[in-house]
Amino acid sequence: MAYDAVLADRVRAALAHLPRVEEKKMFGGMAFMVNGKMCISVGKDRLMCRIDPTIHKKVLERKGCRTVVMKGREYKGYVYVNEEGLRTKEDFDFWFELAVDFNKKAKASAIGKKK
Repeated sequence: MAYDAVLADRVRAALAHLPRVEEKKMFGGMAFMVNGKMCISVGKDRLMCRIDPTIHKKVLERKGCRTVVMKGREYKGYVYVNEEGLRTKEDFDFWFELAVDFNKKAKASAIGKKK
């Protein structure tokens, strides 16, 4: 499972102040679960962020951002952010804060739950 270890360390450090953070290998990378809900996933040279679906279309205007597509289906509220969109601390913080803020009101899904 290939993922960007440096980017994963940035996410770990940013999440360090939060309780109930768990790491799980999924989505071809390392997913960070917050309060039992998928929040951010780190892949090869990209983040996948779970964000508020109501702002999905607006954030697609930012550099390096695109909608997550799995098996031909677009997932509103999930975006990939590549290196171009994560170059500065401000860029990283923007995506991190969107994901963590939405996590507070997101519903848990079957994704990542143990059976």
